[in-house]
Amino acid sequence: MLSESKKHLSVPESAAASAAGESDTWSLDQHWPTLVSGLADQITEGVSALQNQIDLLLAKGSISKLEHGALGVPLDRVKNAGVGAQQINRFYTGRFRQSHEKVNLAELIEGVLQERRKDLLLLGVALRRKLKPVDVLIDPTLVHTFVNAVLDWGLPFGNRIDVRMDMNTWPHQARLLLRVSNDGLPPSSNAAVDSPSWLLLRQIGLAAGGIAVERQINAEGVSLSALFSRTVQAVDGIAAVEFSDEQSSMFKSLMGTYVLTVSSSLQVRASAREALREIGISSDSVLNFAQARQAVKSRVPQLMVVDAELIDLMNEEFEAFRRDVLREVLDLPFIEISPDDNAFDISGLEEFSMARVGRGNIREALGTAVMFELAKIM
Repeated sequence: MLSESKKHLSVPESAAASAAGESDTWSLDQHWPTLVSGLADQITEGVSALQNQIDLLLAKGSISKLEHGALGVPLDRVKNAGVGAQQINRFYTGRFRQSHEKVNLAELIEGVLQERRKDLLLLGVALRRKLKPVDVLIDPTLVHTFVNAVLDWGLPFGNRIDVRMDMNTWPHQARLLLRVSNDGLPPSSNAAVDSPSWLLLRQIGLAAGGIAVERQINAEGVSLSALFSRTVQAVDGIAAVEFSDEQSSMFKSLMGTYVLTVSSSLQVRASAREALREIGISSDSVLNFAQARQAVKSRVPQLMVVDAELIDLMNEEFEAFRRDVLREVLDLPFIEISPDDNAFDISGLEEFSMARVGRGNIREALGTAVMFELAKIM
């Protein structure tokens, strides 16, 4: 009887060989998308069931609205993690269709911010935005998910968020910039540089094509920039800052502009004042960065001119001052007055780079430098 049982339980030789062959070649590397998909489905289904039960308890009066809200916060986090994993897997495997349409990114970003306004208020987040209308050829649903993922990645790192949409100088492409500051407070417990939101936005960038993403992490928070190569204005290869042909148009745009000059040199301050007056810009000047801090509290400038000799003498104080100012004005340009009399350089692509004008060339070149730097942010 025992031998008969063994006979019925034995595995056919062909099947055993097949199983043995599979065990020799099987690798999780080939199956991890299935694993991620399965886990994500279980997470979202489980969270939905829990949410239904909590809603039922609230309806019966078994828990208060405050308790219901408190329970909903961790559930939302788990649900978002599950949905994010589903989306990453979907974009990775290519199981979606794209429809490239002309999308106004400024309008789309504003729409996302309005959708999340309530959540941001509950989190105590101070939000600032500066959104210039720029059209990009992209799938609307894809870029909507991308913008949400950018916010989800940055939010845990601080309580002050700056969002900017503009046109990058070079390459001449639409640029989304996110900067999150923590004001010295520790980041949230769920802050992670390589979080699921980061993996999602990177995967969307690859799936959509033409989105280049860079990030920076420091003690004060994080920043992220995304460049969109399919910018409508860039299709014809336009790659220069376009100044108005009519000088009067430029002067009109400069009306109301205010510049602060920081230099211990009377000659530098006087030359800067005259050069700025010639292009219709009002300005003030101070001797050092302590005075500059007080001046900025009274009136925030649109641009700052800083003497390089003062920077060299008080470098740490200058860096601290500039960081503080840039927290208040996201894209404030700085122009350095260089000891090299004939110097003239525009600011580069780096976030904290500065334009330079030579000390002996202030009257002739400062106005041009100011107009160029302001044109990039206007």
